[in-house]
Amino acid sequence: MTLNVLALTCTLKPSPAKSSSDLIARQLLDLFAERGATGELVRVVDHDVRPGVEADMGEGDEWPEIRRKIAAADILLIATPTWVGHMSSVAQRVLERLDAELSETDDEGRPAMFGKVAVAAVVGNEDGAHKIIADLFQALNDTGFTVPAQGGTYWNGEAMQGGDYNDLDETPEAVASTNATLARNAVHLANLLRAQQYPAQ
Repeated sequence: MTLNVLALTCTLKPSPAKSSSDLIARQLLDLFAERGATGELVRVVDHDVRPGVEADMGEGDEWPEIRRKIAAADILLIATPTWVGHMSSVAQRVLERLDAELSETDDEGRPAMFGKVAVAAVVGNEDGAHKIIADLFQALNDTGFTVPAQGGTYWNGEAMQGGDYNDLDETPEAVASTNATLARNAVHLANLLRAQQYPAQ
């Protein structure tokens, strides 16, 4: 069976505005496709994702549909910009809504997110990428996701300058190489977990 990748872009910019987070997520989805994994991108800010820690926060909440896509995916990619040294508020809300999965289990009693792989991409023209990736991975691992070796990628522009990732003429070699490693390792790990899920007991 083909692996499925869901990319949640956590830019603060609604579509159709250009977004560096969106760009790096699409680049990664292209690399996943080269390895036979089909992908879908969701720009979270385009949806009414209500604050809260429940799976469904009631009428008008669009998180349940995103949650359905997460449940169907083998690999979850979260792409976020850096704002004042932190992940975007949209990314933080995604983590808060995923908190509901701590009480969800599969038919054998395992946490519902067991067997799913999580990776992260961060862009910005200020420091913070390492801390953001660490925070994302801690929360996602607590929720039940598995992180592959070198499962995070990032681009930091020169501090206190105005450039964005989507303004670059080409992807820097170091970023391109890291992106390729992320996709390769995530697909490898997802295939292993699909073949042999974590034990229920």
